[in-house]
Amino acid sequence: MSNRSLPGLPARAGIGLKARHYREILQQTPDLGWLEVHPENYMGAGGPPHHYLGLIRRDYPLSLHGVGLSLGSDAPADAGHLQRLKALVARYQPAQVSEHLAWASHGGVFLNDLLPLPLTRETLDIACSNIQRVQDALGRQILLENPSTYLRFSDDEYPEEVFLVELACRSGCGLLVDVNNVYVSACNHGLDPAAYLAAIPATLVGEIHLAGHSVEDIDGQTLRIDDHGDRVADAVWSLYEGFIQRVGSRPTLIEWDTRVPALQTLLAEAARAQRLLDRSEAERHATV
Repeated sequence: MSNRSLPGLPARAGIGLKARHYREILQQTPDLGWLEVHPENYMGAGGPPHHYLGLIRRDYPLSLHGVGLSLGSDAPADAGHLQRLKALVARYQPAQVSEHLAWASHGGVFLNDLLPLPLTRETLDIACSNIQRVQDALGRQILLENPSTYLRFSDDEYPEEVFLVELACRSGCGLLVDVNNVYVSACNHGLDPAAYLAAIPATLVGEIHLAGHSVEDIDGQTLRIDDHGDRVADAVWSLYEGFIQRVGSRPTLIEWDTRVPALQTLLAEAARAQRLLDRSEAERHATV
């Protein structure tokens, strides 16, 4: 397997670390490039989560993928939350830290959801400022993930992909491109997911996510839901293959957060991603 790396994580396939798989991973040490955790699950002082993560961290590079900074809120990240994240970064020295383009808090109330933003100049200014504060506090670049969306605002001033690129260029963050989210959002809004991905400069892409989604019929309308509860869809695999052929190998995560399967199922999905990464890398070398 190719281990060519960008600064940070190895450009290989990884999986999200789940508590039910702690012992199996320690016993088997499967051939994975890296593991990801949500830092909010490890912000306590100790206990089993830290015990197991400390042991597993010896064998694998780690990524912290946050859901609580609320970078799109009209106020800076909560000081206590940011301090806990900073302590966690110091404790585990992750290769990468990432968050979502979303808001999740207002007036000191945390809403436990990743809510969409109006894509306006005002929002761009606010998000840039919030990202820069977080990066200054952590002393490192973070990656920003594109959301899955189910509505658009009438006062949007940018296509989402243009907004993200501008945000990354202004704030100095990188992009975590969730190909499943691109597909889900594009299908929900009648857009072209391939065109979205084509607008993302390779130089900004630090990581890729793949996940499963569900399809529901609501009042006669088909809606795709980003539930992270199934295998990656064939259409998403196809988009991913084309994307890495253009941007090159990138650290690629299999996300599976609901109806979490046996570890072997996750490893099989990661192995599929790794095969595509290896093939893309071989083809790129063959054309040089």
